[in-house]
Amino acid sequence: MKYISTRGGITPIDFKDAIMMGLATDGGLILPETIPLLDTTQLEAWRNLPYRDLAFRVISLFCDDIPAEDLKDLIDRSYDSFDHEEITPIVSKGEINILELFHGPTLAFKDVALQFLGNLFEYLLKERKQKMNIVGATSGDTGSAAIYGVRGKENIAIFILHPDGKTSPVQALQMTTVLDANVHNIAAKGTFDDCQNIVKALFNDLPFKEKHALGAVNSINWARVLAQVVYYFYAYFRVTKNLDQQVVFSVPTGNFGDIFAGYVAKRMGLPISKLLLATNENNILTRFILDGDYSLDTVVPTLSPSMDIQVASNFERYLYFLYNENPQRVCAAFEEFSKTGCMKFSNEERSIVLSDFLSQSVNRQETLDTISSFHQQTGYLLDPHTAVGVKAAQDHLSCGLPLICLATAHPAKFEEAVITATGLPPERPASLAGIEKLPSRCEVLDADLTVIKEFIERLAL
Repeated sequence: MKYISTRGGITPIDFKDAIMMGLATDGGLILPETIPLLDTTQLEAWRNLPYRDLAFRVISLFCDDIPAEDLKDLIDRSYDSFDHEEITPIVSKGEINILELFHGPTLAFKDVALQFLGNLFEYLLKERKQKMNIVGATSGDTGSAAIYGVRGKENIAIFILHPDGKTSPVQALQMTTVLDANVHNIAAKGTFDDCQNIVKALFNDLPFKEKHALGAVNSINWARVLAQVVYYFYAYFRVTKNLDQQVVFSVPTGNFGDIFAGYVAKRMGLPISKLLLATNENNILTRFILDGDYSLDTVVPTLSPSMDIQVASNFERYLYFLYNENPQRVCAAFEEFSKTGCMKFSNEERSIVLSDFLSQSVNRQETLDTISSFHQQTGYLLDPHTAVGVKAAQDHLSCGLPLICLATAHPAKFEEAVITATGLPPERPASLAGIEKLPSRCEVLDADLTVIKEFIERLAL
């Protein structure tokens, strides 16, 4: 399996090189040259596999330069830290099937990919006798999951930028209370998009990237998307009885990475009818799907801060396929976007989008009402991100197909929203007990590229 850039500017590379490159050197995002299409015999053979075995089968299709025994060990160790034997169990509540993705060490879906990526980085760095300085931006959950994925690991330092005061208190504490010497937290005075733009600028500064051996943990790294593809297969097999059944996945997302993993699964032949993309008030992706309008707007703080994003970094990967795998079209689209802050799409392109996706934007009151009513009706407590996905799913029950909602975080990470909705504090898992009393370390800096570069330069390995 070879990997290319969405912008066409790199020679095809192997999986290991793709993971180490992170963002492509031409500024694009890395994708496999081809996405394997599975037949019904292959798919049915996977139906009853345990999660780790299924992960090995899926990931092996995209990774042929790591010995099978080593890859199996990396995957097994990555999920040893999860507190549920199924890793990503399904809980059925009436007509809604909840895919719980929060059983990892930081109680968020990012653990599924970042525990694997942390082990993969350590493996590759040891093999190559190299060091790496990981740089990432987070709107809430990626940062802590990435930190827990690499804390204390040899030959790795990690620098995580989060928007100061714009994550939940628990999300911030999960990052800043990790005091390992190789962990560096930066609270940037700006928005998540400011943080993400700085990270992209750092990776596009090729001399700086090379000098400090920068590595990517954001979903610009293909391994992140690949690891997330697995749970779409796992959930499908546990909700259906045979491959004649199609399903709808409801995915709360702001950065398009989690739902793009579902799109990859669909292209691989998994019988997904539609991917229902659920947004909060920061609804650039909903506007794109419903109206063909991908245009910048002001970021609005919401109850679901991990989705408070306007520029969706993984959107470029989807555009590559929408534009018939034409990297010149992708380059032209982003050049126009950099000038005007918007992209427009033809009727034919909009028709293609609507064949794969549904979308809905869910506001603050709807989110609170959904947390409250779902708890009253089922006894199940939703975090505000999952509530956005559940509300969208409830409004599409008329589709008549099984609905699977991705539960992206544990409700205890968003206590304020849950208390506002239900009047009750969510029960805290053991990992959060007394977290406010733990010592913390974080540097508050201006959201300025030069300032961030100087900080990294001073502390990089």
